[in-house]
Parts: sequence; structure tokens; C-alpha cells
Amino acid sequence: RLPPELLRKGRFDETFFVDLPDPATRAEIFRIHLERRNQEPDAFDLRALADATDGFSGAEIEQVIISALYSAFADDRALDTDTLAAEVRATRPLSVVAADRVNGLRRWAEGRTVRAN
Repeated sequence: RLPPELLRKGRFDETFFVDLPDPATRAEIFRIHLERRNQEPDAFDLRALADATDGFSGAEIEQVIISALYSAFADDRALDTDTLAAEVRATRPLSVVAADRVNGLRRWAEGRTVRAN
């Protein structure tokens, strides 16, 4: 926690708040991390995956992909949307596990910060 005098205008121009990603951003996160792992993003239903990951952070989405790749490899098959969806269902995001803390941060940010994406 920083003292208020360190956060005043003139020291910091703005305080930004970055919330969890929206559906379009989550789809782009899937696209980026699939490409990084030599997967063709257009072979996956990114819209369905984005819809299924409401409340997930970018790091949690990345971990879903990593876990799904391990699962597909263990079963000697290619990664597909169903395998990713199964990993999504098996994952409890921080926004669920620590919902009170996440919601508290959102309440704190309201009116105090500039929203950023």
C-alpha cells in the first residue's frame, strides 16, 4: 500500500485498472497462445472457448492450452476444441476461487482509476 501523497496527480498522471479480459480479448489470447505452440487457431472454435472462459485471466487461458496439449499428447492425438473445453471445465479460475477479493478490487477501482484493456 502506497501513501496517498505518492499517488497524487503530478507524481502519477493516472492510475489504471485492468479487469479480466472480455470475450473478444479472450479469443485473441487463445489465438496468440495456440500460435506460440504451433497450432492453427482457425482449426479451433475460439468463440465457444472465449464464451466458456468468462472470468479467466490470460494466464489461466494459457495454462488451459498447456494442460490440454499434455492431455492430447498423452492420448496420442491432436489438440482439438473438445480437449480445450474439457480443460476449461476442469479449471476453477481465480475469479471464482477468490471472488470476494476480485470483486473488492473492482469496487475499489470504481471512480478511482481509469479503465484499461
